[in-house]
Amino acid sequence: MNLNTAEWIIAIILVVTLFVFLVLAIILLAKIISLTKDAKQVIATSQQIADKADDVAGNIKDMTSIGGVVKTFASSYINNKAAAANESVRKSSTSSKSSTSSTKTTKSSKATK
Repeated sequence: MNLNTAEWIIAIILVVTLFVFLVLAIILLAKIISLTKDAKQVIATSQQIADKADDVAGNIKDMTSIGGVVKTFASSYINNKAAAANESVRKSSTSSKSSTSSTKTTKSSKATK
């Protein structure tokens, strides 16, 4: 089976075309893989931004709704009252300790007389 010149030319053109397509396919595949890695990073970043936006929207909703305003007011009122109660307890315990020590000092001075 001998091939004439026209058949050899067609065979060589087909082989070169196949080679070019294979090289281009490998390059395209490598680019697509790197593009998917970049897309995953973009998706992760956009998910973080969406979560933050959701948190901000929730905060704004809490601040503007009646329930949110009442909740904020009540929690600040309770925190202020708790802080005042803690302060008064601390002052009373400090004053009772100092009065106890002065009573002990008075008793010991009377005992020595």
